[in-house]
Amino acid sequence: MAVVGAGPYGLATACHLQAARVRLRVFGQAMESWQSHMPDGMLLQTVPAASAIATPEHGHTLADFRAARGLPGADDHRPVPLAEYIDYGRWFQEHLVPGLEPCRVRRIRAAEGGFRLLLDSGEEPLAASVVLATGAVPYAYVPGPLRACVAAGLATHTSRHRDLGRFTGERVAVLGAGQSALECATLLHEARALPTVVARTSAVLFDPPPPNGTGSRLRLPGPGSPLGRGRPLLDAVSRGGAAYRRLPAPLRMELLRAVPRPSGAWWLKERAAGRFPVLCGRTLVCAEPGYGVVRLRLLDEHGRPEDIVVDHVLAATGYRVDIRRLDLLDPGLRKPLRVFAGAPLLTAGFESSTPGLYFTGLAAAPSFGPLLRYVTGTGFAARRLTAAVTAGKRR
Repeated sequence: MAVVGAGPYGLATACHLQAARVRLRVFGQAMESWQSHMPDGMLLQTVPAASAIATPEHGHTLADFRAARGLPGADDHRPVPLAEYIDYGRWFQEHLVPGLEPCRVRRIRAAEGGFRLLLDSGEEPLAASVVLATGAVPYAYVPGPLRACVAAGLATHTSRHRDLGRFTGERVAVLGAGQSALECATLLHEARALPTVVARTSAVLFDPPPPNGTGSRLRLPGPGSPLGRGRPLLDAVSRGGAAYRRLPAPLRMELLRAVPRPSGAWWLKERAAGRFPVLCGRTLVCAEPGYGVVRLRLLDEHGRPEDIVVDHVLAATGYRVDIRRLDLLDPGLRKPLRVFAGAPLLTAGFESSTPGLYFTGLAAAPSFGPLLRYVTGTGFAARRLTAAVTAGKRR
């Protein structure tokens, strides 16, 4: 079996399959997407208790990593820096997936006996089954009105930038109202750029801070949801991945769009509130590039037009799974896949309509819910996928 991808979902899947004695090869650079596609200075919105990569046995949590490195213990009041989390993922890989092959898979195509993988080394190994754990980056979503600006180099998705300091002194419109938009705007402001947040929501929201843990009450183990307490709907859909899959497809997609609601982390509010303009209730109608700037035509909540001119547009507009954009899969393998709303149709064991081809992580979120957007979903996904693989071997 081949696992393609070495982020949290790929690493969790690999160590579960190893524990089940599945013959395995794992390909990818450990935590590559986190290293290359997230901005320097970022902090995780998820609480530490929900940020551990799942293993078949206890151990190798973020708290274990911090103890091994002599760092302060994990605490919901101390957000996790991106750089530390990347180090944690690589430490996890070194200890639990030491056989990771740090090469890129260029193409996967169907072959007699399974799947043929083309590696950047030139090797073409054959695998009976493949798990795609390719993360979110292939599915970065940019609204249609920005396409001409993207072609002109005047608009990009946030996943394209690691160093936001390149925008120092520039006017930057940041589209979105969630953590990515608010944190990128904050980092831009701190890099002496001139950001303006443009949001469709009627207001920008920040999460409530976690309980302080004082007093005689015992705290429940773990968070109520990946983003901490106070999110009952996210908590519910995060605990019910198996049941989520049985919901009607339109309801699944609606929940995936609506849960969780866009918001910023509690610790970001002090750095963001009042520091830069925020235009709420705005809908992007068109974006016109010209002479090195972009003119955005917006409509407010009353339908009144408003124009702003900026030097660049950052789309913090999330990710939408669309298998047609996954160039890693050969067209002969990709086109026959059964899909709904662009996502692969998956069994309860994460297998696609092509036998032996599995998807995990964000690509599985339309089937199993918002849980699969977060690292805390690695346990649910890895256990179910491994059980399906080993059951198939016994048949």
